[in-house]
Amino acid sequence: MIQRTRLASCFPARGQGESYCSNALAQRWFRGASTFAGRGGAGRGGAGRGGAGRGGAGPLVGGRVFAIGRRVVRGRGHDALGSRPMRWAAIVVLASAACSSPEGEEASGRASADTPSPAVESGLGGSAGEFEPWSDPWILQEGRRFLGDTDVRRAALDRSLTNHDNVYSKLRLATYGLGDAGWDKLPVWNPRSTPVDAALAAQLAQGAIPAVGAEREPLWDGVEPTTMAGWVELGRRVFFEYPMRAEVFLEFGLTRRELADAVGVERTASGDLPGVIVFRNVDGESRVGMTCAICHSAVRDGELVAGAARRSFDYGRLRLAYFAETGEYLDPDLAERMRGWGPGRADVSEDDDEDPVAIPDLWGVRSQSWLTQAGTIRHESPMALAIRQETQLTDSNHALVRPPRQLAWALAMYVYSLAPPPRAPSSSPGSQLARGRELFAEECGRCHANEAYGGRVIAAATIGTDRELAVGRGRGTGGYRVPPLLGVGDGAPYLHDGSVASLDELLSPDRLGGDYEGGALGPGPILGHRAGTELVPTDRQALLAFLQTL
Repeated sequence: MIQRTRLASCFPARGQGESYCSNALAQRWFRGASTFAGRGGAGRGGAGRGGAGRGGAGPLVGGRVFAIGRRVVRGRGHDALGSRPMRWAAIVVLASAACSSPEGEEASGRASADTPSPAVESGLGGSAGEFEPWSDPWILQEGRRFLGDTDVRRAALDRSLTNHDNVYSKLRLATYGLGDAGWDKLPVWNPRSTPVDAALAAQLAQGAIPAVGAEREPLWDGVEPTTMAGWVELGRRVFFEYPMRAEVFLEFGLTRRELADAVGVERTASGDLPGVIVFRNVDGESRVGMTCAICHSAVRDGELVAGAARRSFDYGRLRLAYFAETGEYLDPDLAERMRGWGPGRADVSEDDDEDPVAIPDLWGVRSQSWLTQAGTIRHESPMALAIRQETQLTDSNHALVRPPRQLAWALAMYVYSLAPPPRAPSSSPGSQLARGRELFAEECGRCHANEAYGGRVIAAATIGTDRELAVGRGRGTGGYRVPPLLGVGDGAPYLHDGSVASLDELLSPDRLGGDYEGGALGPGPILGHRAGTELVPTDRQALLAFLQTL
């Protein structure tokens, strides 16, 4: 059944005097955050999640978006603020997404190279030209192709998706790079936003959201950079200022300083809140929002470290506190799931499976051949990362708008630029570090083989750790990507699910026992990733000392 719900705060339809949006969009303005109309919950019921059909939507003009009503097919009802992720009902192929585990060491259909290959080898068309692949000039050339050719983008998407049968891939294959349909037809949104500094945080603490007017300059001035430095600087602004979505939970938390501090809404020495913004939403309202930096920047000794995982960020606890105090309905199963996330973990996959992951650092991304813990994306060209960024910003804003592609490309360039802070000189004896380097080559180097000490995708059965994410319907590929180890000494907790509390625990054979009492997630054995656990104590200490230098 197709239905439309008229709401006063929805978008005016092109050429019509009334406003329409789907009931699903009214119920689900964004996953686990604010509702379409106002900031309160929309109750228990609701249709399934709305699909972004072909219905035309005009461009964003003067901060105002024009869109027609979206088509919705009835689906399961959930509460508006924090329900389980719903299927895109307009894309019926998503309902049956699944993946199978590969046999052997590597997931099927993947090459074994440990560094990204040039686009000329990735089936994207064209050639690397006279530039060295992955050099700055080559990347800039790829950027021109990305920005200028829909067919190139579509081919890059198709090539970059490791498993076309998971939900993540099916959604993008059904909506991206279609030219005259899908997400390509969404209005382009160049938002107006203000990062939250100490003065603005004080206003938000009182429950006052200052208006971000249409007169405020948008994030991007419309001028394309011509140098890598220019793209990186524009990408830095996207990282800290482009809204992932409006955030009623952050808005709530900012009025309760003790709660905000407890859940990792970190503040610099000057009082800035990285990753938190006030912005003019697509409906003209001023809202509190989150950006990439809420998860991928941290404050250490009062200073901002961009690219570091926010391991103190406990989004599940923040959401639970909101529901507990407001009394709004929360699905009991979802509440139980969120209680299990803990600091630095969240379930971001597109299915109902229980597979939270540890927030990763963003060091050494340029050297990686696969992206995400499950290797969902084959990273053979910078287009793969740019498409990841573009579709993430589109999906997180519930496919009502899309970012200018220049901003998606800029964000990818900024992520490439991120590097861990310089390491302090090691106090370990030189002979111990030398032995540790030898052991790393013997025990770890076969998998952690690229410039950032990351590597290929390996079958989950071979690794032996919890396999839920690897085989999940949301982003599963059957395997796990070997993560980069830059800054690994500061990277606890470890493994894709954050189950190992320290490097010492990772290398300890004790964690494999059935009566083990340690672990970051509670007592019980922590299985898999046995590399290094059979070393004698002196060699184990030597390897630990070397890992601290990376």
